[in-house]
Amino acid sequence: MLRRLSVGLLASAIAIVPLSAKAQEGTAEDLGDVMSISLKDVVKPTFGFQGALQGAGTPNQAGIGGFLPLSVGDNSVWFLDVLANANFADYENNSSIINTDVAGTTISTSSRLGYRWLNGDRSWMYGLNAGYDSRPMNSGGTETDIPTFGTEQSAFFQQVAVNAEAVSNRWRLSAYGLIPVGEEDHQLNWYYNGVALHTYGLDAGYNITPSLLATAGGYYQNGDVDDDGNPEVDGIGIQGRLAYEISNGLTVGVNISYDEAFETRVSADLKVRFGGASTTAKRKAVQQQPVINALTSTPQNRDVRVHDQFPTTICA
Repeated sequence: MLRRLSVGLLASAIAIVPLSAKAQEGTAEDLGDVMSISLKDVVKPTFGFQGALQGAGTPNQAGIGGFLPLSVGDNSVWFLDVLANANFADYENNSSIINTDVAGTTISTSSRLGYRWLNGDRSWMYGLNAGYDSRPMNSGGTETDIPTFGTEQSAFFQQVAVNAEAVSNRWRLSAYGLIPVGEEDHQLNWYYNGVALHTYGLDAGYNITPSLLATAGGYYQNGDVDDDGNPEVDGIGIQGRLAYEISNGLTVGVNISYDEAFETRVSADLKVRFGGASTTAKRKAVQQQPVINALTSTPQNRDVRVHDQFPTTICA
């Protein structure tokens, strides 16, 4: 099932590439530079730190992560990317899951196994990856002034994820699916339940410069059902992102999203990675070639997204 969904996502991403052949040819010098790069010299393990502020159903978090190439060919790489994050409490009077405050601290994990490859003239990188994400969560008070009377409970959410990507030196396309598994609905206190969201999205990005990427996209999200059999969260949303690679391995980003359930959410993130290409000269060369840089980039959309709702068990 995951394989069919991954192939379908990749086909969708490739089908909407709005570029002419002329726009992708580049100069002869550029082509020579990219063809002269040996992937075995630049596709190396990286490790470091990352952090993000809370967003639409996602927590304040900070942790460690790493990229491990498992097999590097002339134009391809098999890789493993893993993250572990400490999840912290929500801002005061600002629930990340709509009504219930998330309390700290828990440890979430994320893993991705993937395959990326370059086309013949290295003008495009294509990739598929899939993995598993976990998110324990502690609940606190409520934004709706409903007293919880010490009934706050912990919950454990998990999901499988698939992603397809296509990257050139100018354009970046990504299609993804986040699919909760196991128990999707957990009681957070005597009044609210927490539910993991099914999320399916498509993003398109444009490299304004090799270091500055602007992205816009949309997503569909679906949650549990109420007493009448209608989904509590069921609809589409839009999102945008601006990411800047300050130096090789140091990237900051600002994100904004809007949907009817979470309304407008703004967040920021930071990622630091060490390692990579074997020499400073090679690292600088890779930074100027987004299509090569993308071979070792950290896959996005790693959080289990959660919303809360009035539990159906107390409606009777």
